[in-house]
Amino acid sequence: MKSFLKGYLIICITFAFGCKTDKSMNTAVKTPVAEKYPEELNIHNDTRVDNYYWMRLTDEQKVANEKDEQTQKVENYLHAENDYFDKVTSPTNEFQELLYQEMKGRIKEDDESVPYLRNGYFYITRYEKGSQYPIYSRKKENLEANEEILFDVNDEAKEHEYFRLTGINVSPNNNLVAFATDTVSRRQYTIQVKNLETGELLSDKIENTTGGSVWANDNKTLFYTKKDPVTLRSSIIYRHTLGTDSSLDVPVFEEKDETFGTYVYKTKSRKFIVIGSFSTLSSEFRIISADNPFGDWKLIQPREDNLEYSLEHFGDHFYIQTNKDNATNFKLMKTPINKTTKENWVDVIPHREDTLLEDISIFKEYLILEERSNGLSKIRIKRWDGKEDYYLPFDEETYSAGVYSNPEFDTEIIRFSYNSLTTPNSVIDFNMRDRSKEIKKEQEILGGKFDKNNYRSERIWATARDGQKIPISLVYHKNTKFGKDTPLLQYGYGSYGATISDGFSSTRLSLLDRGFVYAIAHIRGGQYLGREWYNDGKMMNKKNTFFDFVDCSKYLINNEYTSSDHLYAMGGSAGGLLMGAVSNMNPELYNGIIAAVPFVDVISTMLDESIPLTTGEFDEWGNPKEKEAYDYMLSYSPYDQVAAKEYPNMLVTTGYFDSQVQYWEPAKWVAKLRDMKTDSNILLLHTNMDVGHGGASGRFDALKEIARDYTFFLALEDKLDE
Repeated sequence: MKSFLKGYLIICITFAFGCKTDKSMNTAVKTPVAEKYPEELNIHNDTRVDNYYWMRLTDEQKVANEKDEQTQKVENYLHAENDYFDKVTSPTNEFQELLYQEMKGRIKEDDESVPYLRNGYFYITRYEKGSQYPIYSRKKENLEANEEILFDVNDEAKEHEYFRLTGINVSPNNNLVAFATDTVSRRQYTIQVKNLETGELLSDKIENTTGGSVWANDNKTLFYTKKDPVTLRSSIIYRHTLGTDSSLDVPVFEEKDETFGTYVYKTKSRKFIVIGSFSTLSSEFRIISADNPFGDWKLIQPREDNLEYSLEHFGDHFYIQTNKDNATNFKLMKTPINKTTKENWVDVIPHREDTLLEDISIFKEYLILEERSNGLSKIRIKRWDGKEDYYLPFDEETYSAGVYSNPEFDTEIIRFSYNSLTTPNSVIDFNMRDRSKEIKKEQEILGGKFDKNNYRSERIWATARDGQKIPISLVYHKNTKFGKDTPLLQYGYGSYGATISDGFSSTRLSLLDRGFVYAIAHIRGGQYLGREWYNDGKMMNKKNTFFDFVDCSKYLINNEYTSSDHLYAMGGSAGGLLMGAVSNMNPELYNGIIAAVPFVDVISTMLDESIPLTTGEFDEWGNPKEKEAYDYMLSYSPYDQVAAKEYPNMLVTTGYFDSQVQYWEPAKWVAKLRDMKTDSNILLLHTNMDVGHGGASGRFDALKEIARDYTFFLALEDKLDE
């Protein structure tokens, strides 16, 4: 990009923030100022004053044909912030487009998945050159057969700013397919059924569902989950008979405990339909025969506090992954199908202190275990007859490996994926009998510049303030030298036990090729080092998540991997909470921060049980109706802890229709930061008015969002010419 654009950007930013420190300046870009309407919020004899509480809108207000006064005021503010974002970043538009085309140029546009076999058909997902959305198809019995198009999502999405098709579920006789669509981006899906013989849509239409559905073996009965229309909690399982009005559907199970959700699935053996109930710390299952959809549901094991278990079927037993008897890292047990309560469960794979059991896959002759030890994922293959028990070999220091769904039961082939921070993804078929493998597909990185040998990855360990060793995965170009002038982007999440994998990203190359180091901080709150790693970063231990991230940053600075002038941080959703917390705690460590769809108004959100996800997450964050939890949560809640001090350069992003983190959290946070911060650093808010939590639905539109974010960091590093 031409150098004068960099200078123009600096001028724009100086004018924009100069108007706050120098009222006489004739600014070219006016900083948005949100009006204040103080709202007193009282609990536990404590009063919080929220000047921006008025920004909250209901879903009905957002979609109403005629906007009321409050809605118009909120939308005017969001548009003002978007206009400000556009004006301040306009000098980088040319570079954003360059970066977007660079990322797009690495993608094989006319790509397709490795076909998988299910019930006599090979299923394929493919893209055509220039298309935003996939085409779902199948071929009968062999790959030379004629292609049958199930869905061309590009046609379906033409009339919508946002479109997602999911829940594709073919009937046992292969003649019908259930599917679900969302055109608003609030994850409220409408289920429909298509006749695959005629191509016609049936009259059946079921609204406000989770998107998934399950066929009974009669090919005419569907089970699905409805959401509470206000909280969006998955709360009721219904039975639907094809050809009937969905308003007449029969509820077969209602989850009345507001801290639980529910879902339905069919076992891989295709013999049972299972209803699961779940909370953060407890689970419960009930079953019926898939041959008898009108039968009575049988409870497997009643729910108990702190008893988690999952259910799969094989032969005469159910196989249960559980934390029973203080198995913190989970173990595998089994029980006869006619004796299912916990006193009948016996160990198959005992609990291990140093190994987390993440998942299992069951085949006719083999049991597959997905494990994690010392932060590294492992795939273990064990014959049921006990003759073999071994691990797939992986050699890199950091990597990511995982088993595909493998829907066929009677096979000796397991399909898995493998990639690392420097190695693009491969899909591999492994013969469990003779241990041979066939690479079915390697991710192609187009553009002619990629060579994995040009990149390096390693794992280092930072010492946290309480003595814990925190793993950090690094990836960088081989020509990048560590030092105080080295730009480094530190990414983190640290909630819900989610593990951020050490996986490959073709878009990330745009940073690495410009001298950035990318670091993943595997902080507590995730499960990178086992279940205790999660437990030690939630509830009344939540601050460990933030402390770990900060201590990783300090380690990187103190050991001259970078410096505070060149250290950047990024996180989204609960990772956006992390960004908000560390920006309050140690803003001096970072030159720039991106907080995507950030959960920053912790207290107000967790006190409002009408907001989606609140009731189901008391075991993750705490319930602020209890004073001890309130005081602790208040002490780190980013919105409540904003203070009159200097903050880093910041970009905050959100979606107007976000159902997981409501748009008003980041909007209020930015408004409060604008009012209180004492620096002249960049502060930008961008609201996508058409989408929700996951961002844009098209594959190319999503790249534009990444290009926007990376441009923010590269502009701060003065690297728009590179």
